[in-house]
Amino acid sequence: MANSREALEFEIVDLGHDGKSIARPKDGSSKVAFLDRGLPGEIVLAKIYKRSRRYDRGRVTEILESSPERVDSECSHFSICGGCSWQDLGYESQVKYKRKRIIDSLERLGGFEDTTVNEVITAARTKFYRNKMEFSFNVEPDSENGFALGLHYRGEFSKVFDVHECLLESESSNRILSWFRNYVSENDIPAYDVRNHNGYLRFVMIREGKHTGETMVNIVTTTEEFPQKEKFIAKFTKAFPEVTTVTHNRNDRLSNIAYGDSEEILFGAGFINEVILGHTFRVYANSFMQTNSYQVEALYQLALESAEFRPDDRVFDLYCGAGTIGICAADQVKEIVGIELEESAITAAKENVQLNNIANTTFYHGGVRETLREKKQELKNADVILVDPPRAGMHPRAVYHASTFGARRIVYISCSPGAFVRDATLFRDNGYQLKELTPVDMFPHTTHIELVAIFDPA
Repeated sequence: MANSREALEFEIVDLGHDGKSIARPKDGSSKVAFLDRGLPGEIVLAKIYKRSRRYDRGRVTEILESSPERVDSECSHFSICGGCSWQDLGYESQVKYKRKRIIDSLERLGGFEDTTVNEVITAARTKFYRNKMEFSFNVEPDSENGFALGLHYRGEFSKVFDVHECLLESESSNRILSWFRNYVSENDIPAYDVRNHNGYLRFVMIREGKHTGETMVNIVTTTEEFPQKEKFIAKFTKAFPEVTTVTHNRNDRLSNIAYGDSEEILFGAGFINEVILGHTFRVYANSFMQTNSYQVEALYQLALESAEFRPDDRVFDLYCGAGTIGICAADQVKEIVGIELEESAITAAKENVQLNNIANTTFYHGGVRETLREKKQELKNADVILVDPPRAGMHPRAVYHASTFGARRIVYISCSPGAFVRDATLFRDNGYQLKELTPVDMFPHTTHIELVAIFDPA
């Protein structure tokens, strides 16, 4: 066996769902290796750093033969950033491999051999498409300021690099980040240390209403007071008049998440507005909203068209969040019934209903599985069911209960092909057939893909 420190020659044969490449050794060995980069068809040198019985893991040290699908990345941080892992892959090729991943998952994991998988609905914008970015603080002794404000190194939870130009949100967000870094350095405000769990500043979150021009900056810290906040707000709002609100979230959790257990509004209304399919939605610091405001309209329009609503329909909106898709559907049907576990999301949904003068919605606060079971007599029946679960998908009993309401159609929105295929097999076991699905590319340059699937009674 070759020394693990020796660079070996591999051929890249496919791309994995996590941004890794799948490679086979050129020496004829049948064991695959997952490498940190490389594109299909390329011949590379790589060093293996972890061996197991079924596969190895390694890092590419040199590309010997380059793929014609390879392009130059536009981002100066691409070589180290953990974000856009496919920026070196042409966009047409990105969507090709994303669709292939869905087909492979359907066939290998679910035995769906003949399902129609339509072509990917591609993104019109491949840069500056995100409406939300979370930038992390971390103590970094080797950096210029002794701390970094930016994104995590690829594969590193506890290391952050300074982002000077990110192509995901906007030019304005880049300027805000640079200003914030300088202000923190000049005023000696301590950054949080994710390794030792001490310090103060944890995150800067920037949210933008792409269709309204409104901008929120949310500062996440530990539970101490923000130092000289009047001075900060005066300087910051003068430098960035496009910022319409600033909020301050606090938490002392060991888990490093950009979420607050308490919140203070430092400037403005404490929320921004966004418009989707002609409806206005109020977005707070901790609200969930699809992060591509441009492409979410294509996603929701596809879901609504797939439902083939009738004027007398009673529609269940499962995992309804802040009510976004249900509100967009409300003028086409008789009634929308939303179910959501997160209480703050239900509060936002009711607020959004009032904001849009919608009168035919009812919301239930609770888990989908429990609510469908415990409120079955009250809920009665559904003509169409819309499902947009979290990445982990549905609980098996939620699938079962959803299948008992007599819906003539179920429209399932998924952001995880693997979880979707598992749920699709459960729907199949409970009397629904997968008719077709359409991938929607919400996140160019990443491995992520969403899909809209149609289930009809078997």
